[in-house]
Amino acid sequence: MSAPLIVLVGPMGVGKSTVGRMLAERLGVGYRDTDEDIVTEQGRTIADIFVEEGEPAFRAIEKRAVQTALAEHDGILALGGGAVLDDDTRALLAGQRVVYLSMDVEEAVRRTGLNVARPLLAVNPRKQWRELMEARRHLYEEVATAVVATDGCTPEEVTQAALDSLELKEA
Repeated sequence: MSAPLIVLVGPMGVGKSTVGRMLAERLGVGYRDTDEDIVTEQGRTIADIFVEEGEPAFRAIEKRAVQTALAEHDGILALGGGAVLDDDTRALLAGQRVVYLSMDVEEAVRRTGLNVARPLLAVNPRKQWRELMEARRHLYEEVATAVVATDGCTPEEVTQAALDSLELKEA
């Protein structure tokens, strides 16, 4: 059974996909994103799944996608922002090399505009983002081997900080 070299967790818009691809390139391994897996498998966007079936149905789909990816993928794996909400998923992350990419709300506003196809942020984006982070920050920290603050950093700087935090050498 393989395990990912690095698992990236953190809130939506923090740069998991960008940094994940850069890490994969620099380490000479593959990149996988469970949100992309879900969209491919379901044939529809995550926002559509939320609207059509609700958050609990999406979380069940996400849990299966994460379990599959953790079992199959040996490169860089990025998880959706809410994946850590599931107890079983957090248990599976124990013993993995997990990097939590963090950012504050002002950085989130700059990066995402907090409005584009983010079903959990539809009404009052800043307030909802803060509430999501209050609910999730301790879960991200619980599963993290390393925490990398992304505020004011370029993707290159975040990628290097992740490598440094895990003491990994480039391929």
